[in-house]
Amino acid sequence: MEKSFLIVGLGNPGKEYANTRHNIGFMILEQLAKHFRFEWQENKKFSTHLAKGDQDEKNILLTKPQSYMNLSGKTVATLAGYHKIHSERIMVVVDDLDLPLGSIRMRPNGGNGGHRGLKSIIEDLGTKSFPRLRVGIGRPDLKQKISGFVLSKFKQDEIDQVEKMIMIASKQLICWINQNIQTAMNNYNGDYSPKK
Repeated sequence: MEKSFLIVGLGNPGKEYANTRHNIGFMILEQLAKHFRFEWQENKKFSTHLAKGDQDEKNILLTKPQSYMNLSGKTVATLAGYHKIHSERIMVVVDDLDLPLGSIRMRPNGGNGGHRGLKSIIEDLGTKSFPRLRVGIGRPDLKQKISGFVLSKFKQDEIDQVEKMIMIASKQLICWINQNIQTAMNNYNGDYSPKK
C-alpha cells in the first residue's frame, strides 16, 4: 500500500502577497511542484491550491491554503482527514522571524512559536505532533513593525540567498519523503546565509 504525504506551504493568497517574507512556504512548494512536475489546480472544496502525484509508490500532496494564514488549520485538517494522512506525514513549511535569513530547521513536532498559521493547524488537527520546516526570514530593524516586515517583499540583495534557501529546503523535503525526518534534519538543518 502506498504511503501518502501532505506538505503544506503557509502563506497568504493574492497577488499582493506574492514573494513576501510571510509567503516563503508557498515559494518552496512551488519549487517542489516543479521538481516533481506536478500541476497546480484550484480546489474550492478544500479552499486551497493542490498539486499532487505519485513518486516511487508514495502519494504526495502539496497544498497552499487559500484562506488567510490564521485559518489554514481547517484546510489542513480536512485534507488530512479526507486522504487519511496521519499527522507524522503532514509537513508544514513556515516562515520564522527568529531564524536569520538563510537558516532552515526541520523538527518532528513543537509549539506554534507565535505563528498564527501553526496555531490554527495545531488547533484544527488537535495535536502538535506533526513535523514542520521553519524557514528563516530574518528580523526587522528597530524602526519597522513586525506586521509590515513579514508582509514586505525580499530586498534585491537578498534574492540570491532566498533562491538558495528555497532549493535547499526543497531538497530537505524530498529527503524527508524518500528517507526519514532524522536523515533530513541531519543532512540539511543549518544556516546557509553568506558568512560575513
